[in-house]
Amino acid sequence: MKKKAPKLTRLSDHLDQQYGKKGTHKRDAFEAEFEAFQLGAMIQELRIERGLTQEALANRCGTTKTYISKIENHASDIRLSTLMRIIQEGLGGTLKLRME
Repeated sequence: MKKKAPKLTRLSDHLDQQYGKKGTHKRDAFEAEFEAFQLGAMIQELRIERGLTQEALANRCGTTKTYISKIENHASDIRLSTLMRIIQEGLGGTLKLRME
């Protein structure tokens, strides 16, 4: 007997169900938090790729290990100037912003 394939739900439909349609307060809050998560994960991934500890990255860009940890764990808002220092001085990269 053949097993039925599970019914798949598109991610956008799932998000609509869980958080409401785009433009609603709950959905906007979710998406903002997700962006903070992505930023923290990106910084952590780049730091590890470059063989840096949180402390070493903090020393390179003039902040603290605790602050780097908070960013990586999306528990802290980050100023653009600080983000630029982390990317440029700490990780040796460039920051490019895009608006959609």
